[in-house]
Amino acid sequence: MTAFLALLPILAIVVLMVALHWPAARAGLVGLVVALPVALFVFDWQGPAAAPGLAAALAGLGGEAGFTALTILWIVFPALWIHEFQLANGATETIREALGRLTSDPRLVALLVGWFFALFAEGAAGFGTPVALAAPILVGLGMAPIQAVSLALVGHAVGVSFGAVGTPVMAQLAVTELAPRSLAGATALLHAALGWTMALALYRLQVAETPTGAGWSWPLLAAFSFLLPYVAIAWLVGPELPTLGAALLGGGFFAWQVRRREKRAVQGEPALPARELVLAGLPYLVLLVLILATRLIGPLKTALSGIEIHWTLFDGGYGGQFAPLYHPGTMLLLGLLTAAIVRRSSFAELAATAGQAAARLPQVALALLAMLTLARLMVHSGMIERLAEAAAGLTGQAWPLLAPATGALGTFVTGSATASNILLTDFQTATAGALGLSSLWLVAAQGFGAAVGNIICPHNIVAGNATVGLTGKEGPVLRRMLGPALLYAGLGGVLVAAICWTVG
Repeated sequence: MTAFLALLPILAIVVLMVALHWPAARAGLVGLVVALPVALFVFDWQGPAAAPGLAAALAGLGGEAGFTALTILWIVFPALWIHEFQLANGATETIREALGRLTSDPRLVALLVGWFFALFAEGAAGFGTPVALAAPILVGLGMAPIQAVSLALVGHAVGVSFGAVGTPVMAQLAVTELAPRSLAGATALLHAALGWTMALALYRLQVAETPTGAGWSWPLLAAFSFLLPYVAIAWLVGPELPTLGAALLGGGFFAWQVRRREKRAVQGEPALPARELVLAGLPYLVLLVLILATRLIGPLKTALSGIEIHWTLFDGGYGGQFAPLYHPGTMLLLGLLTAAIVRRSSFAELAATAGQAAARLPQVALALLAMLTLARLMVHSGMIERLAEAAAGLTGQAWPLLAPATGALGTFVTGSATASNILLTDFQTATAGALGLSSLWLVAAQGFGAAVGNIICPHNIVAGNATVGLTGKEGPVLRRMLGPALLYAGLGGVLVAAICWTVG
C-alpha cells in the first residue's frame, strides 16, 4: 500500500499530462501537492534532524531544487540565445543552404538534414529545437510535411542523451555520485551499439520501397560516421560534447563522401565560400575548442573546476555546488560572444536575441523547479526507496529489461529527457541498490530511455507539426513513430539486461 501511495504523485503527472494535456510545470506542481501529504503522514518525513522546523526543512528543499535548476538553466539560456542569434544573422540559413547544395538525392538529403543537422541542433540547443528546425528545412527541400516531421523525430533521438551540451546527463550527475565520463561513456555505448537502427529507420521512412544492395550503405555510413566519434568523445571528454562534436565531425565526413559521389554541386551551383560556413558555425567551433581544452588539459581543468560556489544547510541535509568557470553554460556564452565580435554584431542585435531566448525560459524554469522539488522530496522522504523496493520485488532481476522503457515513459509524460532524468534517476539508482545491480548501467539506461521517449513525445510532435502547417494532425505522426520507439527501447532493454546480468 505504501508503494502505491508513493507512486501517486507520478500517476497524477501521467494523467494530467497525457489525458488532460497539461504542461509539465502545472502537472509537476500538482504532483508536488500530492506528494507532500504522503511524505508527511505516510512516510513521516519531517526534514533533516538539524532543521529547526518543517517550514525551514521545506525552504531548504526548495533551495536545493532551485539551485540545481539554476545550474541547468545556465546551459539552457545561452544555448537558446545562440539559437536565436544564429537565426537572426542568417547563420542557420547558411547551414541549410550548404546542405541543400550538396545533393539532390532525397535519400541523402534525408540523412544530411534529418540525421546530421537534427543531431547538430540537438547537441547545440535541444529542448525541441531539432524538430522545429529540421522539419521545415526538409519541407523546403521538397518533402511532404508529415514525412519531414517523422524524419526529424527519428533522426535526432540518438543524440538526446547529450542534448543542449549535455544537460540531461548533467541533471543525472547532480543527483548521483557517478563520475561524468563514466556515465557519459556508458550511456553513449548503449546508443553506439543500437543507434544504427535509427538511421535505418529514418532511411526506410524516406524511401518508397526497401532498397537493395548498396542502398543500405548510406544510412549505415551515416550511422557510424556519427556514432564512432560520439562514443569516443563521451569516454574521453565527458557529457558536454558527444552529440554536438560527433554531428560536426561525422557530418563533415559524410558530406565529403556525398560530394565525392556527386562530383559537382547541385544544379551546377558553386559550393558556399568556406568563410561563410566557418562564420555560421563559429559559436559551436569555439565551444568545441573550449570544452576539449578544459576537459583534456589537466592543469587547466584543475584550475577552473577548483573555483566553486557551494553551500550546505542543516548539517549537510541540503546542499549543492557549482563551478562557474568549468560549466558548459559559460563556454556557450563565450562561443556566442566570440561570434558576435567576429561578426561585429551590434549591442541591439545581442539584446534582442537575448530577450527572445529569455522569453522561452519561464515555462522551462517552472517545469524544472517543480520536477526537481518533487524528485528531491521523494528522495529525502524515502518514497523513491520504497518504490525501488516494490519494483525489485515485482520484477526481480528482470528489471533491466524495463529500465529504458521507464525512462522513455518519463519523457513521454514530462516532454523532456532532462525532466525524465530528474524525476526517475534516483528511482533507477535505488532499484539498482535493492537488486544488487550496477547503478551505473541502470542510470545509463534511464538516460538512454529518456532519449527514446523524445521520438513519441507529444510536445515534440506538436511543435514540429506547427512549423510545417500540420497543427491538429499529431495522431498520424505519433502512429508512425511508435514502431521505431518501441524497437529502440526494447533493444535497449535487452542490451542493458545482458550487461547487468554479466557485470552485476
